[in-house]
Amino acid sequence: MAIAKKSVVWGVFAAGGTVAAFLFPALIALFGLVASGTVPEGLEYANLHGFASTWIGKIILFFVISLALWHAAHRLRVVFHDFGVRKDKIVAKAVYLVAAIGTLLTAYYLFAIG
Repeated sequence: MAIAKKSVVWGVFAAGGTVAAFLFPALIALFGLVASGTVPEGLEYANLHGFASTWIGKIILFFVISLALWHAAHRLRVVFHDFGVRKDKIVAKAVYLVAAIGTLLTAYYLFAIG
């Protein structure tokens, strides 16, 4: 029995969409406050660096960023198709390669946080 690749892609796409739907509006609101000069106490550099320095913080940040990358890659693939680009295999390889590179870079930079 052959392994269905689509189920893996759809699973990551759905997980990324769920993460994006729940977390991105809150992140946009919080970073809007920071951009306006009003920094809540929890968003100060020392607090965010402390969170990103812990293993649980690294795991959470890794999953949020990487799932969002894979969700965006699949959405971009669909957008290319909607705009009439019918080279689906080339587009799929390109967008998923960018998502994979972004995932690896995320892991690298999170590991580098001391």
